[in-house]
Amino acid sequence: MNMTRRCGLIAINIAWIILNERRIALLVLGLILFGLLVAGVVLNTVFLVRELRRNERQDSFLNAVTHELKTPIASIRLYLETLQRREVPEAQRQQFYQIMLADADRLIATVEQVLKAGELGARRRREDRVLLELAPLVAEAIAITLQRHHLPPDAIELEPVPGAVRLHVRAIPEDLRTAILNLLDNAVKYSPNGVHVRCSIAIVRYTFVALTIADTGLGLPANQQKRIFKRFYRVPGRNAVKIKGTGLGLFLVRAIARQHGGDVAAASPGPNLGATITLKLPLAPANPPA
Repeated sequence: MNMTRRCGLIAINIAWIILNERRIALLVLGLILFGLLVAGVVLNTVFLVRELRRNERQDSFLNAVTHELKTPIASIRLYLETLQRREVPEAQRQQFYQIMLADADRLIATVEQVLKAGELGARRRREDRVLLELAPLVAEAIAITLQRHHLPPDAIELEPVPGAVRLHVRAIPEDLRTAILNLLDNAVKYSPNGVHVRCSIAIVRYTFVALTIADTGLGLPANQQKRIFKRFYRVPGRNAVKIKGTGLGLFLVRAIARQHGGDVAAASPGPNLGATITLKLPLAPANPPA
C-alpha cells in the first residue's frame, strides 16, 4: 500500500514538473524578450540624443557662419555708402580703408576655413609634402596674428629652440600654416582680459617635434579638453563673453595633424587659468638620405 502511494506521489510530481516546465520556459522567454525591448529603447534614446546634439551643433555652426559672413559684409557696405554719399577727410578715409581691409580679411578667413574643412576629408594623405623648418613658419604665423588682431609685439612670443637646433617636418605648407594660425587665433580670442601667449618648439620622444602654445585666458574645464576638437563644437557657458567663431578651427587643427601623422592635445588647470595646446608632428631629418 505504501509502495503504491509512493509511486502515485512520484507520478504526480513528475506530471507537475512537466506541466510547469512550459510555464517556466515561457516566463524565461518573456523576460529575455522584455530585456531586449528595454535595451532597444535605451539604444534608440541614446542615438536620438546624439542626433539632436549633432543637429544643435550644426545649427549653431550655420548661425555662426552666417554671422561671420554678414557682419563684415554689412560693415564694408556701410563704409562704402559713407564714402559715396559725402566728402570725407583724407585721414578718416584712410581709416575707413583699413577697417574695410580688416573686414575683408575676416571674411576671407571664414570662407577659407569652411572650404578647408570640406577639402581635408577628400585629400590624399601624401599630397605635396615638402621639408619645412618649423620655427620660421611659426614666426610668420605669429606676425600675421599680431597684425590681424592689432596686438603689440610682446603679446605673442616664440621662445628660442633649445640648443639652437633647426627642427624640420615634412608637411603640406598651406595646411600646416592654417593649423598654426588657427591655434594662435584661438589663443587670442579666448584671452579677453589681455593677450599673453607663449610659444615653444621642442623634440618629444626623439621622433616628434611639438609646438606648444600657452595662453592665460579663459581656460577649460577638465571634461572639455577633448571635446573642443570635434566638428562644430563650442564650449558651453561662454555666451556672456561673446567670442566669435564657427567651431571649425580646432577641428581643422586635429584633422591636419592626423593627416600628417601627428596629433594635438589640450590641457588646462581649470576655468580662467589659461590653456595649453600642443601640436605634435613627426620629426623629419634636415638632410634625408638620397
